Amino acid sequence: MLNRWLFKEVDNSALVVFRALFGLLITIEAFGAIFTGWIRRTMIEPEFTFNFIGFEFLQPLPGNGMIWYYAIMGVFGIFVMLGFKYRMSMVLYGIMWAGVYLMQKSSYNNHYYLLMLLCFIMSFLPAHRWFSIDAWRKPEISRISMPRWVWVVIVLQLWIVYTYASVAKFYPDWLDGSFPAMLMASKKDYWLVGEFLQQPWIRYAITSFGLLFDLLIIPLLLWKRTRLMAFIAAIFFHLFNSFIFHIGIFPYMSLAFCIFFFPSETINKIFLRGKKRFYTGNEINVPSWNKIFIGALAVWFAIQVALPLRHWFFQDDVLWTEEGHRLSWRMMLRGKGGRITFKVVEKGTSDTIIVQKEDYLSRKQLRAIPSKPDMIWQFAQILEQEYAEKGMDIEVYTEGKIRVNRGPYKTLIDPKVDLAAEEWQHFRHHDWILPSTED
Repeated sequence: MLNRWLFKEVDNSALVVFRALFGLLITIEAFGAIFTGWIRRTMIEPEFTFNFIGFEFLQPLPGNGMIWYYAIMGVFGIFVMLGFKYRMSMVLYGIMWAGVYLMQKSSYNNHYYLLMLLCFIMSFLPAHRWFSIDAWRKPEISRISMPRWVWVVIVLQLWIVYTYASVAKFYPDWLDGSFPAMLMASKKDYWLVGEFLQQPWIRYAITSFGLLFDLLIIPLLLWKRTRLMAFIAAIFFHLFNSFIFHIGIFPYMSLAFCIFFFPSETINKIFLRGKKRFYTGNEINVPSWNKIFIGALAVWFAIQVALPLRHWFFQDDVLWTEEGHRLSWRMMLRGKGGRITFKVVEKGTSDTIIVQKEDYLSRKQLRAIPSKPDMIWQFAQILEQEYAEKGMDIEVYTEGKIRVNRGPYKTLIDPKVDLAAEEWQHFRHHDWILPSTED
């Protein structure tokens, strides 16, 4: 029964149109990073980047190499949009994007992680079988249909993302409107809407709408009676986010995904203008490797469901420790700030050197490091290595306090622990991160 449902052929108009839109958006993402100066600020100007721990071998290319790196990504994006050498282009863009994602986290964004997953998924989808240069050059690969599992994979992936984004909002500072109010306060100087966003009722509207939108948007798009209303709500929601929060291509990619929820015949008429015959067959093509494929899908989605839950297995609150925050769809949930001082002590002496962080870190890194334990630990390792090259065996200590959502300042890192001597543990709590309940 499951085989017959997953491998039944359905019209592929939504997939081929989405491929073109997706290719356009990832092209804009690549070239936009060049022309807005993001690459220069994030990859070229800093003395070093904070990699995902374990991926230190991924380093920015020297000189202007990262600009050329992104330019090549942009070319692959164009190829995806046109359906030219589609699989090769999608795979290479995905590998290059994953490399950048793992190379730095000063500009961490859950949307970057989502794009990495989507590149991986799109690499396997038959999105080039129509409306593409590949299909024009090799007519034998042309298809007007696709197996239903393609639609299932996309919808399930989106459902997981939106659901976890909603569930993460069920905490006091979101539910009472205090964090949305803080978000809007940071937009007070925005042209035209800055003062309007400070209205008291705005925080409660954002609180309710943001939570309910993420929780219900997929079911409402799936149900025919609420689909149009949900699509209008999605347009408002994502354009608001784009204008207010400047989060790149993600709002427009989310709107592009809505294509998969409307009837394929409608998508065919609107976007392909009769150039593609609408598929009306009922073929079922179950491959010989169906059990392996279904097993692989089950493993993929088990991982997608499990990863965002891992913070529950760490001690203390993820809002404080950051342990389990990444790869979990915890988007725009808290504001953190504070200060930190690094002290270097040569072993066997009492001589203390106060590290001038500005000599090492970019402005963006300086803003991020006080509240990120993993970045604090990494910086301690960098200092240890630098002083070792000078022939000095050192210890690294910190002093500082942070606060979450304008709460009271508290000490995050135990000032008595030599961070240079600590090992990083991916799967357990670090005792040198002090409890959030500290007085």
